[in-house]
Amino acid sequence: MKNQSFVFDQIHIEVARNASDDFNLFHDKHKWLQITHNPFKGPIVLGFQLNTLIEYQMRLYRESQHEDQIIAENQLYFSNYQITFINALRPRQEFNLEVKKTLITTIPELTLTNRIAIKSAGKTVLLGYKKETKTPLFLGNTDLSGLPDLGALPDKTLVPGTDFFLKRKWLNNGNVKNFLSGSLAEQSDYFDELSQVADYPELFPCCLTSGALLEKAQLEHHDFKRNPMVYTSQDISVDRSLVKRLKNNDKLHILVKQLPESRENTLNHTNIQLRTYECYGLIAGNAILFRIKLNLVPLEEIIKNLSLKAVS
Repeated sequence: MKNQSFVFDQIHIEVARNASDDFNLFHDKHKWLQITHNPFKGPIVLGFQLNTLIEYQMRLYRESQHEDQIIAENQLYFSNYQITFINALRPRQEFNLEVKKTLITTIPELTLTNRIAIKSAGKTVLLGYKKETKTPLFLGNTDLSGLPDLGALPDKTLVPGTDFFLKRKWLNNGNVKNFLSGSLAEQSDYFDELSQVADYPELFPCCLTSGALLEKAQLEHHDFKRNPMVYTSQDISVDRSLVKRLKNNDKLHILVKQLPESRENTLNHTNIQLRTYECYGLIAGNAILFRIKLNLVPLEEIIKNLSLKAVS
């Protein structure tokens, strides 16, 4: 079992949000004040910063336990993250990241599983699992073979004949290195110019989804100050074999589809309806680099629910 303490400073948040084009007001050192009834009393760490720290610490853990050999020998190409966000984390707030011992199972397929927890000041910030598998655990049955040539479509538009919003990005080594450093990961473990090594982390392309969601909401005239949204969960599957192919200036097509809201899809059995999105990252040949199913809820609904609990 691995348990380490960490601290993010505001500069880490600045670096990470700039590297990923995340303009969410929650992370801005000035504009967080403009959010109506913001309970966090300051800027907060990005969810994908925490995820990337988990990725890096899991990489070190796998190497120390020689589990990277098991992954390679058994062609466990898919890296899966099942994350539930419980509380926000502020800069200069010390926290612990705990990685539980690996559980290896063979039914229905060979899987390496580790439970993850981030805690601070006696409160749980994040709970989740990291799993290595041969097939994607999330959105694995999605068929995107019928899509048109995404490169020929205008950026920030709907893909014809689908419900997908398209956001086009270009990968940049400098942004990747900055995001790693902003996430308390050692960038030199991924990049060495003298040795011509440039190994992309699994989650950097995924983190660009946040910016895509923000741009989609902006086009829909969403009011980020009066009706801010927060992540409650992220289920992520990344194709590790495709990550190895990534290089500077590669084109990434991010597809975002919002599912209909439902009274059957609520936050922790409350009346708060989740806003669920399916997101995909496609590279050359429409190969699916990542699949993400994520949930957002209005901050106002969470505050209202907490107030009702306090009264009762």
